[in-house]
Amino acid sequence: MPAYPDDRSAEITAALGALPSGTPVSEVARRLMDLFTTGDLEAGTRLPPERQLASTLGVGRSAVREALAALEILGIVDVRPGSGTYLRGTASELLPQTLRWGLLIGSKNTAELLELRSGLEIYVARLAAGRAAASDLSSLSGSLARMRSGVGDLKAFARADLDFHNALATAAGNDTLVDLLHVVRSLLQVYADRAVHDDAEARIAVDEHGAVFRAIEAGDEDAAASAMATHMATASQRLAAEAAP
Repeated sequence: MPAYPDDRSAEITAALGALPSGTPVSEVARRLMDLFTTGDLEAGTRLPPERQLASTLGVGRSAVREALAALEILGIVDVRPGSGTYLRGTASELLPQTLRWGLLIGSKNTAELLELRSGLEIYVARLAAGRAAASDLSSLSGSLARMRSGVGDLKAFARADLDFHNALATAAGNDTLVDLLHVVRSLLQVYADRAVHDDAEARIAVDEHGAVFRAIEAGDEDAAASAMATHMATASQRLAAEAAP
């Protein structure tokens, strides 16, 4: 009888491999997350015991214990005393959390985040132009109308702006891309919420979003990408200015 029901410990340890001597706890956690998000482990899979993971990775048990504790805080695994450690979700479910963690533990260079967001938004607009359904166009149109009516109320305007971009991401139909975009946006949100300072800037943003919408409505992928690139240039300039010390 196997040590665990549907025991996959041998498969898991074979996929991990040894780490270099002196590997920090963060790298142990990263190696485990790489396995969880690129493999085919089901939610609820029981992981091998700490001593087996430590032996396979070539690190001390304390490093494995600390790595698993960090992953539990992040919601990646569930440590049950006396029972074992279990994977909480499938690869697709865990991806947003691991992306967020990877960005948060690294140096948060605002300029690089803005460049990443621009590239993602431009690609999303291109995909949306080729894939948007009638319901997507309706959502985009509604958000754009609320942006126009919210020019004098910058909080309402910001909400409608975010709704437009979320509708655009939905229309793109790529969940992994959307997950990454949401993570990047969340790291910039503290600046984004107050980046538009007055009615004049809001009207410029409305015009730029309108150009994106018209290109998507026409199914013109190049025009949608170009219009979003124009918007991202001005939006990134405002966000960078807001983030400057």
